[in-house]
Amino acid sequence: MAGDGKQMTKLNLERDSPNLSRAQLDYMRLVENQNLERVQKLARLRRNNIIVGSSLGLAALSIYGYAIYSVKQEKFLDELDYNLRDLEVSLAATNMDAGHNVSLLMSGENPTPMSRELDILQKDLDTLFLIVFGILIFILQTGFAFLEAGSVRSKNTTNILLKNMLDVFIGGIAYWLVGFPLAFGGGNSFSGTEYWASYGLSDEHLAFWFFQFVIATTASTIISGSMAERCAFNAYLIYTTVLSAVVYPVVSHWTWSDVGWLKTQHYQDFGGSGVVHLTGGVAALVGALILGPRIGRFGPKGKEIRGHSVPLAALRGFILLFGFLAFNGGSQASISHEGDAVAIAKAVFNTVISASSGGIAVLLVYRSVLCGRESTWSFLMALNGSLAGMVSISAGCNVVRPWSASVIGTVGGSVFLAIHTLLPKLKVDDPLDAVAVHMGGGLWGLVAVALFQDGGIVYGGSAEVLDWNIVGALAIVAWSGGLCLVMFGSLRLLGLLRVPPEMEIAGMDILKHGEPAYPADAWLESQYDGSVNTQENKRNSNLPPNMSAPEEFGLTNSQDPAPVPGRLVYWSHAEPVPSHLSPVVSLNNHEANYLNSNNSVSEAGFTVRLGDHDLRVLVEPRD
Repeated sequence: MAGDGKQMTKLNLERDSPNLSRAQLDYMRLVENQNLERVQKLARLRRNNIIVGSSLGLAALSIYGYAIYSVKQEKFLDELDYNLRDLEVSLAATNMDAGHNVSLLMSGENPTPMSRELDILQKDLDTLFLIVFGILIFILQTGFAFLEAGSVRSKNTTNILLKNMLDVFIGGIAYWLVGFPLAFGGGNSFSGTEYWASYGLSDEHLAFWFFQFVIATTASTIISGSMAERCAFNAYLIYTTVLSAVVYPVVSHWTWSDVGWLKTQHYQDFGGSGVVHLTGGVAALVGALILGPRIGRFGPKGKEIRGHSVPLAALRGFILLFGFLAFNGGSQASISHEGDAVAIAKAVFNTVISASSGGIAVLLVYRSVLCGRESTWSFLMALNGSLAGMVSISAGCNVVRPWSASVIGTVGGSVFLAIHTLLPKLKVDDPLDAVAVHMGGGLWGLVAVALFQDGGIVYGGSAEVLDWNIVGALAIVAWSGGLCLVMFGSLRLLGLLRVPPEMEIAGMDILKHGEPAYPADAWLESQYDGSVNTQENKRNSNLPPNMSAPEEFGLTNSQDPAPVPGRLVYWSHAEPVPSHLSPVVSLNNHEANYLNSNNSVSEAGFTVRLGDHDLRVLVEPRD
């Protein structure tokens, strides 16, 4: 391009200046060439300046943009750091009341939107946690129902199932009206004074109410087992109301409310070894003592009275094992804070270890000669041993190590076995071993947490927790035992505590409720008509008693069936009462007690009116 420009300049000069000499033309061409070079040089310089300026401008813009980005980033990080500090302060302000205070207190006068959202999320998570774990704990009532139904005789099954159901119904109303206010209604160090019938209770606390309610029903259910098969129904209605409304709530206020006198000291009971189990166990012991044993349990001809269904008791065992995991794990009462999940996992883990150790210990000891009886592998005893292990670990399941949980469960099972062996020698009749499991396991649990918790006595720590746990145990025994002594004693003096002997012998399912758990008519089926050998007129001994032809029991003829030792004989549409028995007493127009001519009970026979027909009953004579 430069050569082409020079050639064009030469042609233009010759054309435009024809009169100039050659020397002048050469000079002009030289000047023109120099000017052209200057112009080209200036052009190159200008182009370079543009490139450099552009580069410098881009660099300046980059530096400026980076500076702005850095400032904004620093501002963002400062704001994020502020929010995190605000969250940290708010979490630090949270006070978890032994796993039972679920309120979240946010700090600062003007919380950020992020803090408010986290606050709402935490509250929702904790509320959901309480509801879910409360429902899981509620399943314990199913286990108790199976337990008590299988541990009593079949003639009292409906009666004990109805009582288990009413533990929930009556307990729910009593705890709503009076129990929760006494337990968590603010107040003083002895009891609460607010929220009567939930008045003034905010919706945010309803989940906490439900969680505490299912625990309260557990305490009241313990008692019905120790008084089974002979306690009057009206007396039951009274004592379950008092337990749910007064006895248990006051104890839970002492230990789990922020202002309770034991809570403000060094008393430690995470899952309720003392609050729930010792309270219920002591009440069960007092009730069994004042009520007295079942007919035929003690005395010259006394014998052990077994329940009618091991499978039902087995079902209750597995259901209770499941429910106890939720009971102890749920006592954390929160899931949204740092450390909650770990505490729940530790509580559940230690509960499994303690239950397993307790069950194995009882199984082996009961099999040995240490119990002074026939050596057997007992399923029911091992099951109760595992329950005792879970009761024992409840107080410290969140603060002990695995090996300590194993020791606590083993000792808890041994304590259960010792009390189980001792009570019959003292003539105390406890059909379900409620006293041995709950009172024995609860007492040991309060001692064990002081011994084996991290920093406890075993590790060279202070005995302060042990001192206050013993004080708490004595206070619970005095409160629960004292009130139950007055209540059960008054009911006995008024003649309201126990059913009449005739009803106890016959069973309460038919006489009291008109709903036998196993109706006799349902046992008699035509496929068993051949169960009697017609040639020898003898019963086929290979069949159980309920699988027999109707003729064998005299249900289709006028012959009076002879009483069979050890069991009741029922039949409907009865023939006239035998002549050697005469009615002397009528009770509630439902039954009549028959005495022989010597006015002594030889055959406790009576008639029960059910609908349009009579049900006649003959039983084994009483001692």
